[in-house]
Amino acid sequence: MFEHVTAIFFDLDGTLVDSVPDLTAAVNIMLRQLDLPPRAEAQVRNWVGNGMDNLIRRALTNDMAGQAEPELFIRAKPLYKAAYAENVSVHSDLYPGVHAGLSALHATGWRMACVTNKPVEFALPLLDQMGIGCFFTTVIGGECIAHPKPAPDALLLSAERLGIPIRHGLMVGDSLNDVGAARNAGCPVVCVPYGYNHGQDIRAAQPDAVIASIADLPALLGKAA
Repeated sequence: MFEHVTAIFFDLDGTLVDSVPDLTAAVNIMLRQLDLPPRAEAQVRNWVGNGMDNLIRRALTNDMAGQAEPELFIRAKPLYKAAYAENVSVHSDLYPGVHAGLSALHATGWRMACVTNKPVEFALPLLDQMGIGCFFTTVIGGECIAHPKPAPDALLLSAERLGIPIRHGLMVGDSLNDVGAARNAGCPVVCVPYGYNHGQDIRAAQPDAVIASIADLPALLGKAA
């Protein structure tokens, strides 16, 4: 099913980078400025994966399905953005095998895009400071499209920017949203079993393959070729 793949779309948080420690720091700076209690890293780890606005709402309400008061959200968002800009890569780290896998793919000519619900203003410095920004031809952030994953918009835009038919793209992610985006776009999807999927086993979402590490992806695609 991967024999026609000519480009790869990578999710960022939970797939390439464990960013939760810095997201937690930003959340708690925001909450402290609003005189609200801090949240534990384990809570934030469960809340991430649906974009910045949802993370802020969940942190404000201490609830996965929380809907903060509109005025409080309006006050909170710029505080969070300022805090995260100062903490985008202080404690974040690449998952094992990410740099090796991306480097091997890049060396053999694979075109790659980073497709994330994170705003580009944070995604670009995070990628660069993690030492992997050079591997990506384009970065699609949440503000670049009308509808975030699991809508297909970001994958379709990535395919357009890379100059390929969407069916020749491969989504690589860690969550149900990544699988949904690929299915909605009409391209295959490979997942890693770690990351941010709200505590659920990604195998239940039935991606086309599950790999232990991004370092395993070159071999998987090499066999397909």
